[in-house]
Amino acid sequence: MAYRRRQSTRSSIIAVVSTVIVVAGVIIIITSTPGWPRVRETFFDPQRALEALPAVALGLWLNIRVMLVCGVLIAVFGLTLAVLRTLRGPVFFPVRAFVAGYTDLFRGLPLLLVIFLLGFGVPALNLRGLPDSPLVWGGAALVLTYTAYVAEVFRSGIESVHPSQRAAARSLGLSYAQSLRFVVLPQATRRVVPPLLNDLVSLQKDSGLIAVLGVIDAIRAAQIETATDFNFTPYVVAGALFVFLTIPLTRITDWVARRQGWYGGLTGPAL
Repeated sequence: MAYRRRQSTRSSIIAVVSTVIVVAGVIIIITSTPGWPRVRETFFDPQRALEALPAVALGLWLNIRVMLVCGVLIAVFGLTLAVLRTLRGPVFFPVRAFVAGYTDLFRGLPLLLVIFLLGFGVPALNLRGLPDSPLVWGGAALVLTYTAYVAEVFRSGIESVHPSQRAAARSLGLSYAQSLRFVVLPQATRRVVPPLLNDLVSLQKDSGLIAVLGVIDAIRAAQIETATDFNFTPYVVAGALFVFLTIPLTRITDWVARRQGWYGGLTGPAL
C-alpha cells in the first residue's frame, strides 16, 4: 500500500508538471504570434465580455429549457419506438417496418436540414391549429432527430438482455407485457444510461442550432451583441457558457460509465 501511494503521488506530480509545461508552451507560442494583439482585442476583450454576459446568459437559459423539455419527450418517444421495434410475430411486421424506416430516415437527415424543413416549411403551409412559433418547430426537429438515435440505444439495451430472462419471467406466470415492464426494461435501461447521457450532452449543444430560425438563444444573443461593434467576444462568452454547462454532464457520464464497467478496468479517476 505504501508503494502504491508513492507511485500514485509520483504519477500525480509528473502529470501536473507536464500539464503546466504544455499549457505554458501553448500560451507562449500563441501570444508571441504577430496577430495576437488584434485577436485578443477582437475575441478576448474582458470589458466586452462583461457587457454581453447578461444577454447571452439569458439566451442560454432558453437553451437549457429547450434541452430539458426535448430530453423528456425524446426519452419517452425513443423508448416507445424501441419497444415497438422489438415486438415479435409477423402481425407486427408493419409496425417494425415503420419504426425502422423512421430511424433510418432521421438518422440519415442532417439535423440542420430538419430544422430548416420544419421551421420554415410547416409554418408556410398556413395549416389551421398548428403553431407558427419557430421555437416550437425547432424543438420538434430536435425531438424527431434525437428520438431516432435514442430509440436505437434503447433497442440495443433491450436486445442485450439474455433470452433466459424472458423465459424465466414467463415461467413464473408473467405475461409478455409484464415481463417486458418488470424484467427486461429495468435491466435494459440501466445498461444504456451512459450512452443516453452522451446523447443528452449532444442535445444540450445542438439546442443552439435553433438560432437559425431567429430564436434568441445564447448563440443568437451573441450574434446580436456582435452586430453592434463587430467584436466577436460575445461568441467566446457563449462558447464558454456552453462548455461550463457541458463539462458537469460529461463528468457525470464518465462516472456512471465507470461504475457500470463501460471503461474496462479503470480503477482511478480518469478524464
